Amino acid sequence: MDRIGGERTPGFKLLLTILVGLALTIPLFSVYLLSWDRQSQAREARQSITAGWGGPQAMSGPVLVIPYRANATETVVENGKSVTRTNHVTRELTLAPEAIELSTEVKPDLRKRSIYKVVLYHARTSGKARFAVPSDLARTGVQPVDMDLSSAELRFGLSDARGLGANARVLVGGRPLRLQPGGGSSGGRGFFAWVDASGLMTQPIAVDFAYDFRGNEALSLAPQAGDTRWTVRSSWQNPSFGGDFLPNARTVNAKGFDAAYRIGNLALGRSLVSTGDAPAAAAPTPATRDAEYARPTDGDSAQTAQISLIQPVDLYSQVDRATKYGFLFIGFTFLALLMFDVIGGVRVSAVEYLLMGAALVLFFVLLLAFAEVIGFTLAYVLASAAIAGLNTAYSAAVLGSWRRAAFIGALLVGLYAVLYILLSLEAFSLLIGSLLLFAALAGVMYATRSIDWSAKREQAQAT
Repeated sequence: MDRIGGERTPGFKLLLTILVGLALTIPLFSVYLLSWDRQSQAREARQSITAGWGGPQAMSGPVLVIPYRANATETVVENGKSVTRTNHVTRELTLAPEAIELSTEVKPDLRKRSIYKVVLYHARTSGKARFAVPSDLARTGVQPVDMDLSSAELRFGLSDARGLGANARVLVGGRPLRLQPGGGSSGGRGFFAWVDASGLMTQPIAVDFAYDFRGNEALSLAPQAGDTRWTVRSSWQNPSFGGDFLPNARTVNAKGFDAAYRIGNLALGRSLVSTGDAPAAAAPTPATRDAEYARPTDGDSAQTAQISLIQPVDLYSQVDRATKYGFLFIGFTFLALLMFDVIGGVRVSAVEYLLMGAALVLFFVLLLAFAEVIGFTLAYVLASAAIAGLNTAYSAAVLGSWRRAAFIGALLVGLYAVLYILLSLEAFSLLIGSLLLFAALAGVMYATRSIDWSAKREQAQAT
């Protein structure tokens, strides 16, 4: 594919167009990096807003922890001989409630700093729990006479204790308990209370509790009871339900959402009583708009039911996805110019391809810059109108006709409309994109069916 008589062959023009398009991948990739950098800055800004407030919160408990006496055997070497010793140690037996009912009211608070926003919340949890000695206590090897029921601890877990309010209350048998900071006398996150559980062997213990806490973006519960019932209400209109358990019933509308969970210990895969440490509830990971359900927690952490308060539009993920379609814009626009060059007889230089391609790449920069200030939808309209108008006016000079330029403008408007549909209908984006590419290929094949790509274009005869 070379020049014939100083004139470029159609094949050479096609190769030149492809090379210019490949050169534009460098600024297009730079736009993608710019979006990633702005997203990192937004994350840091959100972290500065939430500093001192409370992170994504994970609730657990209450559980009743009872110290008991046990014998520990160890073998040591003394004077070259093995000696076995038996020592008396104190260990902890953890008892989960037979049944628990919790109700959580979440009041969202959208905070803004400069152009960045983050969803904070105030939450109030209240509930009732019932503790009883399970029928399988004997399997633990712990005898009732070895249990120090008068020194039991009632423990409540919260992943970020900075968010705890000052008005928490816990009542056992109608009597309030004095609360202590920490997840127990041995440490941890949350709060606890010493309780005399001497009557546990003869009758169940009823616990009433309520506490306030603050957090941001996500809330989760690590169920531990034999029968856990959890209801959540909020005025936030965009929840995402995730974790290891989904709600049995949920309602989401313009007034907010309601969710109801019911989880049994058979689903948890563990007994109500254990002599080992209960798995810790990991802080929930906020979900994104692109995923309806959050990623489940790791196997080393307690199983959770999670609710995330997502923002309606994650503009950075939208811009990232739009940038991935940049080749579609460049390819279709260059294809139209090439058809005018090869078929219409209007010569288009490599510089003109490059300038129009640069304008197409600039669209994504404008989209990102506007979206951070005025929102994604309005930013998309303004950026697409600016670039479509710029390339239409420039192509009128390049192609020497406003009529031909109108075709370029209509093509760009159509492409921007299709891209917006692709971004809105993620489930059908592959189908729509593949059909669009098929239609474009079929049109080009039909329009160029008679072209000899390696031959010189016939010169117009002088009149």
